Amino acid sequence: MRIKAAIMIGKIIQWSLGNRLFVVLGALLLLGWGGYATTRTPVDVFPDLTAPTVTLVTEAHGMTPTDMEALVTFPIETALNGAPGVRRVRSSTKIGLSVISVEFAWGTDAYLARQVVAEKLQLAKAALPAGVEAPIMAPAASVMGEIMFIALTSESAGQHSTVALKNTADYVLRKRLLAIPGVAEVLPIGGDLQQFQVTLKPERLAAYGLTIDEVAKAVEGSNSNAAAGFYTEGGQEYLIQGIGRVRQVEDIAEAVVAVKNGQAVLIRHIADVALGTAVQRGIGSTNGKPAVVLGIQRQPGANTLELTRVLDAAIADIQKSLPAGMKIENRLFRQADFIEISSATLLAAL
Repeated sequence: MRIKAAIMIGKIIQWSLGNRLFVVLGALLLLGWGGYATTRTPVDVFPDLTAPTVTLVTEAHGMTPTDMEALVTFPIETALNGAPGVRRVRSSTKIGLSVISVEFAWGTDAYLARQVVAEKLQLAKAALPAGVEAPIMAPAASVMGEIMFIALTSESAGQHSTVALKNTADYVLRKRLLAIPGVAEVLPIGGDLQQFQVTLKPERLAAYGLTIDEVAKAVEGSNSNAAAGFYTEGGQEYLIQGIGRVRQVEDIAEAVVAVKNGQAVLIRHIADVALGTAVQRGIGSTNGKPAVVLGIQRQPGANTLELTRVLDAAIADIQKSLPAGMKIENRLFRQADFIEISSATLLAAL
């Protein structure tokens, strides 16, 4: 065997010496192809070692974990078990919240898996109790998808309230970042959520003979526009519309609840209406200052380094349009930093 191997190697050497130009051209071609493949090779912190998974979230405000498990989680799990390609279904139930993870077989296309889950959910919805919100699928994000954490802060204390930071983060920063290809989800943490608050006066409700349900329906009905067709004149059509969307506190306060003895009973007659903030379930801060922290998750298959460069450019552009005194901190956490440091260390070793 050794003699045959030596003879074969000798022939290869002789052929290579006799075809020097071909060997050199082949080596240059392989070198160029290898360099091109190196620049196109995806680089990430860790390889994706989990099977394709679809996450379902169902909310039922105020329901206990026991009821959530029996009335919400179990019917959905039953509908999903046995679906094509499903290998495992896991769940976690909390107060008013059910989270179900549907794991598919290796190699299953992520969007095909979501389609299968969406079809099975149609069967599960019929078994859910009244008042429970329809299950929603979480965005298609990678397991190692949180590629960046940024924070929206006020440069000086008291210049911008936590309500202003929250509104800007939700309606400006988050929407702009979600429009970037490759971004799966942007999750804000912290800040105060602004809301209209209606505080009922029980003695006024009793005096007018009204119930809380009647007031709730009146408040809900006051926040809508009404279409009334169109009016034609002079060859032109004019749209007729009743504007009823709530824009300020007075819009709710002047809503009619009922008519008693020929007199309209308004919201302000039986309640106090004011701007307030929702109950905080968590806070966000950076460098000891109140802030709204946003976690950015990428889609499966997105290039972390390229997406980070696009996000940096977008954040710099958004910073220019923010109110004076608001600042975006984009160096809290970046997966790209780990990749770049590791690559630099590898190149130095080579």
